[in-house]
Amino acid sequence: MFSHVMIGTNDIDRAKAFYDATLAVLGAGPAMINEAGTGHKRLFYMHAGSIFGISQPINDEPASCANGATFGFACDSLEQVQAFHDAAVAAGGKSIEDPPGPRTGSMGTLNLAYVLDPDGHKLCALHRAG
Repeated sequence: MFSHVMIGTNDIDRAKAFYDATLAVLGAGPAMINEAGTGHKRLFYMHAGSIFGISQPINDEPASCANGATFGFACDSLEQVQAFHDAAVAAGGKSIEDPPGPRTGSMGTLNLAYVLDPDGHKLCALHRAG
């Protein structure tokens, strides 16, 4: 359904360091850096048919987070969920909500971890356990 997700950042170098480290856990390579015709820098991570982008806001307003928004990243195992969480925290993110691990409910068992990136965007590492 989605071709890509793009979020904003107020510090492109900090965002690159954070996402290079965090998304490497999922097998993504370092960001491809792109400069828009306006001079604004953008980062693109391409992996497993998905594109995740980070951009300096082209309207020159400060980047901000959407309250209630979460960007989910598919993981292959509970161990990868934990590794995603740990890499994000080590790269300057903040662990939020419950510790990484299984949650059982109406959707079965999901292995989850939630972090905030350095700009405050909420990220989820998710593995469907059953």
